[in-house]
Amino acid sequence: MRLSRRRTTSSIGFGPDAIQIAPRELRVGGGLCATLAISGYPREVTPGWLEPLLTFPGRLDVSLHIDPVPSLVASDRLRRQLARLESGLRSDSQHGRLLDPGTEVAAEDAQDLASRIARGQAKLFRASIYLTVHAGSQDDLAEACAQVRALAASLLLDARQVAFRQLQGWVSSLPLAFDNLAMGRTFDTPALAAAFPFTSPDLTAELGPTAVLYGANAASASLVAWDRFAQPNHNSAIIASSGAGKSYLAKLEALRSLYAGVEVAVIDPEDEYARLCAAVGGAYLHLGAPKVRLNPFDLPQENRRDGDPLTRRSLFLHTLVAVMLGGPLDRASKAALDRAILAAYKQAGITFDQRTWKKRPPLMRDLVSALTEDGDPKAAEVAAGLAPYVTGSHRQLFDGHTTTRPDSHLIVFSLRDLPEELKAVGTLLTLDAVWRRVSNPHSRRPRLVVVDEAWLLMKDPEGAKFLLRMAKAARKHWAGLSVVTQDAADLLGSDVGQAIIANSATQILLRQAPQAIDTVADAFRLSDGERQLLLSADRGFGLLAADSGAARVAFRVLASEQEHRLVTSSPQELAEYEEYEL
Repeated sequence: MRLSRRRTTSSIGFGPDAIQIAPRELRVGGGLCATLAISGYPREVTPGWLEPLLTFPGRLDVSLHIDPVPSLVASDRLRRQLARLESGLRSDSQHGRLLDPGTEVAAEDAQDLASRIARGQAKLFRASIYLTVHAGSQDDLAEACAQVRALAASLLLDARQVAFRQLQGWVSSLPLAFDNLAMGRTFDTPALAAAFPFTSPDLTAELGPTAVLYGANAASASLVAWDRFAQPNHNSAIIASSGAGKSYLAKLEALRSLYAGVEVAVIDPEDEYARLCAAVGGAYLHLGAPKVRLNPFDLPQENRRDGDPLTRRSLFLHTLVAVMLGGPLDRASKAALDRAILAAYKQAGITFDQRTWKKRPPLMRDLVSALTEDGDPKAAEVAAGLAPYVTGSHRQLFDGHTTTRPDSHLIVFSLRDLPEELKAVGTLLTLDAVWRRVSNPHSRRPRLVVVDEAWLLMKDPEGAKFLLRMAKAARKHWAGLSVVTQDAADLLGSDVGQAIIANSATQILLRQAPQAIDTVADAFRLSDGERQLLLSADRGFGLLAADSGAARVAFRVLASEQEHRLVTSSPQELAEYEEYEL
């Protein structure tokens, strides 16, 4: 039988001009195809057991149809099936016949499944699997079908070529959600979940509830999913040249982490996360805008205190002042600063007595006043260095108390309103605010802290040390630090930067600039092939390394259309979206 139709403009590209139907094959357009239906299944399976079918070297369409079975119908069918099996076993026993081992196993499985369905621990589904093989000639098709049947047999699957129903089989293998063959088998929930055919042979770590899909495996048809919270530490580093897609990947990972219930905090120097934050209902703070301030002298709230918060605040203020002054302080200056910090708190009525910790904390101008009144020449030098942050052009960050305490599943601190000279100080302030939230012992949950353009902080020695302390302590608080940078030299050119990489169990390399490839290749021990891959990689194509670089996989970032709209930073695309929305 031959089906044909006239070629029209409206039908171009939607299907073949003609289909020639034979009992065991179809001629579709210029090629042949044959559909095989799976009629036998193994008793026990492992996760991803269908994945070998997707790695078949020839052209093979794998179709999986799933229909849920209502619980009442499932219970009734299982009850009848169990009655038939037990009746057969009882009849064999009464007549002295040997019991059928297959029937015994089937009865045990049916009884166990009925019990789990009754307790609500599982559901039943009707699933059908069809394999459509394509080839260019009769001989090639016969050989390909034999190879597919052999591959299916290695998985303990019985694949049968359907006869006189090839048209229905071909339609069933198309992405139309029509099962015209109806050759299904009943699956329970665990068995059906194990049939999900996408796995990565390169990364075999256990995937938990916080796993995130990164993209498609470049070496096979599988996907690359990774759970940072299942690793020895939860940190990651994304290194790429400008325009390679590092911020795109960071935003996509943050969005998909929100799906998994992970709280996300972002340090955003270029206002790139605004669309994403608005779409998911997060909190967005423009640090440096009028009346938006974070007072570094704030003590933790009463329900978040442990240990000695006043001492910890004093140590952070030492780090902050060193970054503000552009370098580490000598011993005399540190001693003068320490005296002034304690004096400023004492002037505000706050001492090491925890009963005083509820009082309003001092401000930066109080610290400068304490330094001025100290009388030590070194204290006067520090006070002079801090003058721009109190009375000068940089005072907008420190001229008042904290105006907001964000509390959301996504918190974004935008640094775009800050001048370039204050970006490192602003990054440190926001990291401190995020860390105080992360380290709260009374609020345990998985958290992700994204530091975009981390080179802003890495170029300052004291800021880099603070970032390293976060990287080392994050795991203890169920948090992961994600360091994103385009300047590999700032991260890899110092001992502190290399230590941050060493404390990142997940390392992602996207396209690299030729000037930086030698440094990156030496730091990550790249092979010649990996080196060339990163030099010529397209946007969004890169290398994921885990287990200290022992396990690696090349992948391509995948995003849905809606996700792409939220995470893209292309000016052309953003202009088109804004025009469409208007």
